[in-house]
Amino acid sequence: MSATTSAQPRQNWTVVIFGFLALSLAFSSRAALGLIMPVWQTEFGWTSSYISSVGAAALLIMAIVAPFAGRLVDRLGSQFTLNLGMGLLGVGCAIVALMNGKLMFVIGFAGFCAIGFGIVATHVVATAVARSFSDNQGLATGIGTSGATGGQFLIVPLIAALLAFASWRWSFGALSLASLALIPCIRMSMRPDMSSNEAEGRKDDPSTMRQDFTSIVRQPAFHLLFWSFLICGFTTTGVVETHLLPFAAFCGFPPIPSATAYGLLSLVNLIGMIAAGWLTDRVNRPMLLAAIYMLRALTFILLGSIPGTSIEMLFLFAVLFGAVDYSTVPVTASFVASHVGIKTMGLAMGLISAGHALGGAMGAFAGGYVFTATQTYTLVWTGSVWLAVGAGVLALFLKAHPITKAAAS
Repeated sequence: MSATTSAQPRQNWTVVIFGFLALSLAFSSRAALGLIMPVWQTEFGWTSSYISSVGAAALLIMAIVAPFAGRLVDRLGSQFTLNLGMGLLGVGCAIVALMNGKLMFVIGFAGFCAIGFGIVATHVVATAVARSFSDNQGLATGIGTSGATGGQFLIVPLIAALLAFASWRWSFGALSLASLALIPCIRMSMRPDMSSNEAEGRKDDPSTMRQDFTSIVRQPAFHLLFWSFLICGFTTTGVVETHLLPFAAFCGFPPIPSATAYGLLSLVNLIGMIAAGWLTDRVNRPMLLAAIYMLRALTFILLGSIPGTSIEMLFLFAVLFGAVDYSTVPVTASFVASHVGIKTMGLAMGLISAGHALGGAMGAFAGGYVFTATQTYTLVWTGSVWLAVGAGVLALFLKAHPITKAAAS
């Protein structure tokens, strides 16, 4: 599909590579919260509700940051934006590694890390890829944004190993060092996704963020994408990313096998995102997006039946859910590129991602609150079934416009 006005196909694979790596570290840092939650409950005496509340606060900060990060990548490009985010993430993980109480935890995770999460996000990478590719844009977006899950296949089990054989402080310390080490690599190796003349032109663009925002929210497709992606956030980032590993511990499963199942989920997620990106270029997109949400609803029915069974059921859920987890991202990004346009795609994706983060915050808080109140996750998984069905229905109302050069202007 064609998303730029360039006469020649553009193939900037360094944007895909470093976008993948940056997302791998950012999302693994987020996943570490759920993995380490039981340890903090024992060491500090914190409740799952409190830790989940801090995680929810981080997601709310992400929601606030996301549109500004999108605007930043629209104006200054992905290289600068990703480096800024990785720096904040590295500092935040270092603070968490050194924390001795609630204040440092809040500052580190819900402060520095949260802002970093909001900047090193799928909407930033998706926007960068859309501007860097005119052919096979869906596939490239699927590969680049799959770092949000695929990179965790190796990183999350390593975090679990450090947790088991050293301590949780080593886990966050390693994440901090890796995040900071990626900055010079991006600086030296990543090709800019816009020329210096284009960057200067965007800085001098007289359109304001308010004007672009008004233009975006007047489009019906934006609202369908926003609300379906908010539900997506609740049913992925909120209840699964934050509560799957605590749920596994509740079921009596050991930490390392549980983390391995989560890593497997991430690997299948990578395949699912790439496959969804490939399909985005080739099939009816509203039907594709609706099918992803409906299949996700079915996986929550399986998840609710796991207590009292074997860990093999957790691995089965990991495979099935992984296939339909973040596979919504390349499809949603494709709709934004075709229905909103490349010029304001960063801001539009930022707003939609803010909805995703808001939904995630609601899911993270609801999961912790429900478990603290009932000592079970049954209501969480049941509610997620119906929410995913609702998102699928919203997707069916989208119009399958062909992606054209005119849409990208």
